[in-house]
Amino acid sequence: MKFSKTIKEKLRTLPDEPGCYLMRDHNGKIIYIGKAASLRKRVQSYFRNHTKRAAAPKIRSLINSISDFDIVILKTEAEALLTEGKLIKEYCPHYNTLWKDDKRFMMIRVDVQHPFPNLVKCRIKKKDGAAYFGPYTSSMAVKVAIEFLERRFGLRRCRPRVPDMDTYKHCSNDIIANCSAPCIEKVSPEEYRERVLEVCSFLRGERMEMLKELRAEMELMATEHRFEEAAALRDVLLHLHRVVKEKARVRKTSKMKQNEAQQGLKELKKQLKLSTEPRVIECFDISNISGTNSVASMVCAVDGIPSPHRYRRFRIKTVKGADDPRSMAEVVRRRYARLLKEGKPMPELVMVDGGITQLRAAKAELVRLGLENLPVVGLAKRYEEIVWDYKHNAGNLFLPHQSLGLIIVMRLRDEAHRFAITYHRELRRQRIKESVLDEIPGIGKLKKDMLLKYFGSVTQLGRASVEQIAEVPGIGLKMAKILRNELDENEIKKASPPAIS
Repeated sequence: MKFSKTIKEKLRTLPDEPGCYLMRDHNGKIIYIGKAASLRKRVQSYFRNHTKRAAAPKIRSLINSISDFDIVILKTEAEALLTEGKLIKEYCPHYNTLWKDDKRFMMIRVDVQHPFPNLVKCRIKKKDGAAYFGPYTSSMAVKVAIEFLERRFGLRRCRPRVPDMDTYKHCSNDIIANCSAPCIEKVSPEEYRERVLEVCSFLRGERMEMLKELRAEMELMATEHRFEEAAALRDVLLHLHRVVKEKARVRKTSKMKQNEAQQGLKELKKQLKLSTEPRVIECFDISNISGTNSVASMVCAVDGIPSPHRYRRFRIKTVKGADDPRSMAEVVRRRYARLLKEGKPMPELVMVDGGITQLRAAKAELVRLGLENLPVVGLAKRYEEIVWDYKHNAGNLFLPHQSLGLIIVMRLRDEAHRFAITYHRELRRQRIKESVLDEIPGIGKLKKDMLLKYFGSVTQLGRASVEQIAEVPGIGLKMAKILRNELDENEIKKASPPAIS
């Protein structure tokens, strides 16, 4: 088997270390990327006469195309696997067919909404309310981790959603696999859920004392010559250590952000001449297109950090067309009239997205509510200037671009804009979908409202059968069939935006 002097020289100097190798053709183009526990053994294997004779056609074709290769030395085989995936996705080599389907790494899924959750392997993370852990570089690592945790915490392995006595008749996992058997009430549902929560804490890297048990398990497997499983557990340990380090880094970053936010609040207090630091800031924005589907958003920052659970959104009720100042007045009135009625605390600063007209509209409503002492400012987009104290004609306030106080209000304004736009788009999509009902003969406003009230949304209506539609008062079987046919033609079932409550 003949190959170039360059390849001969490189083969002699290959290290016996883990890493990745990149095969190139005569044009220097990368045609294949692989990983190895030993670069020396793996790469040299391509250039042996036996390989050329006995390999699969694809491998022989690859070998015939190789004119040069490069290597990347790494610390571990796991790191080599991750690097291989990144390089393949970046260069898309011709011979890496296994990676062209965008293969994903394995994860562990725990459906915490399930009555009796168990551990499941998966590759795709969905927004389904379940908890996902990983990804892990080795499917074997996921397998042995699940087996260890099922045995350690007595989690069930059976498939039924709610196991019962009939399930138990065909199962002996409580005898041979340490299952806690919630199906026959060996443990209560509450105790079983506590076990699941402990597993989730461990997989999040919050039960470091358990790593000693995992390490002992790994060492036992090694003494029993179960090297593949021992290596898989080692990968799990490495992954959990990385999770803990990442959490420490995130905590450090979060601490830095909190310090910057505190400094920014001090700046705002000084620059806006406030009596106290604005620990709670509420910001409003209006969104509409040509005056239709006008909505407003309110976002909130606590200690300078956005607090999504305090966000609110509003449909504009009293204003027709595109009138941002009057729309701003409406939502400010609704928001703070409600806080007054419920006896809830006010924010230290109110902010509106816009200039002097929006600010005046908001301030006027606060005065009517008896909240004239509640500070309110606007943030104009053009020069990122703070509009304030309009009665005394103090002029706009320009903060330095590197000002931490300006960064706080700019981020909050941008978040309010994003939140309003998102809500507006949802309503617009819903309106477009609902308009399909207007085109169906025999469906007037009354029946349309009854259908939407009964099913909650056009999406849910689109999934209903003829019999289910016929259950709606005033519809009947004949109209239900017509409706079902029209819905199928418009492919409403394929429309997926959620219903707006």
